[in-house]
Amino acid sequence: MDHHTHTDRTHSHARASGHGHGPTVGRWARLHHRAAHLVTPHSHEAMDKVDSAMEASAEGMRTLWRSLAILGVTTVIQAAVVALSGSVALLGDTIHNAADALTAIPLGIAFVLGRRAATRRYTYGYGRAEDLAGIAIVLTIAASSALAAYEAVDRLLNPRDITHLWAVAVAAVVGFLGNEWVARYRIGTGRRIGSAALVADGLHARTDGFTSLAVLLGAGGAAIGWRAADPIVGLLITVAILLVLKDAAREVYRRLMDCVDPALVDAAERCLAEVEGVRGTGRVRMRWIGHTLHAEADIVVDPSLTVVQAHRVAVASEHALIHAVPRLTTATVHVDHPPVDGGQDPHAALAHHHSGPGPAV
Repeated sequence: MDHHTHTDRTHSHARASGHGHGPTVGRWARLHHRAAHLVTPHSHEAMDKVDSAMEASAEGMRTLWRSLAILGVTTVIQAAVVALSGSVALLGDTIHNAADALTAIPLGIAFVLGRRAATRRYTYGYGRAEDLAGIAIVLTIAASSALAAYEAVDRLLNPRDITHLWAVAVAAVVGFLGNEWVARYRIGTGRRIGSAALVADGLHARTDGFTSLAVLLGAGGAAIGWRAADPIVGLLITVAILLVLKDAAREVYRRLMDCVDPALVDAAERCLAEVEGVRGTGRVRMRWIGHTLHAEADIVVDPSLTVVQAHRVAVASEHALIHAVPRLTTATVHVDHPPVDGGQDPHAALAHHHSGPGPAV
C-alpha cells in the first residue's frame, strides 16, 4: 500500500474522531503527516490512541461519580427508614448499598493509575490495575452474598416484627430503582470502554437491587401475617447473588488470563489476508490491558521485497488491524517470508514493525 492510501486512511480516521478539516487544512495535514512519518514512522497516530484511552478513563470516572451519588442518596433514605422501622432486612440492604457505593473507590484508583504513562519498570503501563480492582469487587460481591445468607438464616431462627411497613416498602422500591439504574449505567459504560471491572461492579449493583426486592416481598408477607416470608425470599435472593457472582468472577478471571473473544481474532486474520502484499498470516495474539486491546501478528510476504517494501506492508497491516478490531490501540506486526532456494533461514530477513504510544523495541 503506497503512502497516499496510507495517509487518506489516517485522515478519515481523524474525521471520525471529531477533528475534521477543510480542504486547505486537509492538504497541509496530509503533507505534514507524510513528512512526520518519514522521520518517525513508528509513532503514527500515537496521540490519537492515547487520547482515546484517556477519554475512556474519563468516561469511566464520570460513571463512577454519578453512580456513587445515586447510591449515596439511596443509602441515606434507607438508613432513615431503618431508624424509624427497626427492619433488620432493610438494614442489611442499606449495608449492601453502602458497600456497593464504596466499590467505586478501587475502580476510581484503577482508572487514575491507568492514565499514567508507561515506565522502564512498567513497560506496558498501569492498565492491569483495573483487573486488581475487579478482584476486589468480586470479593465484595462474595461478602454481600454471605451477609445476605446470614441475615436470612438469622431471621428464620429469630423472627422479628416490623413496624411502619409502608415506609419499608417505599425504601425497598427506592433501593431497587437506584441499584438497577446504577447497574445499567455501569454495565453499559464498562462494555463500551472495555472495562471488565466496571461491568463486574455493575453486576454487583444489580445483586443489591435483588436484595431490595427481597425486603419488599418480606414486608408484603409481614403485612399479611407471614413472618417467614422475608427470610425465605432472602435465601432465594442469596442464590441469585451467587449466580451473579459466578458471572462476574468468570469475566474477571478471563481478563486476568488474557482471554479475548475468538471473533476478534477471526476479524484480525481476515483483515490481514486482505492487505496488499500479504501472502499469508501466522500467529495472531491479543490481550487486554485495562480497557484497551493490544495485538501481535505474524505475516508472510514475498522474499524478494526490500526492507523498505516489507516495512510498508507491515504499516498497512497494522492500520488494517486498528480499523478492523474495536478497542485495539497498539499492534506489533512481524514480517517473515517463505523459505527460499539455498536453504536460507526464513527468519533471517525478519522485519519488525510496532505501532503505539511508545517506541519500538
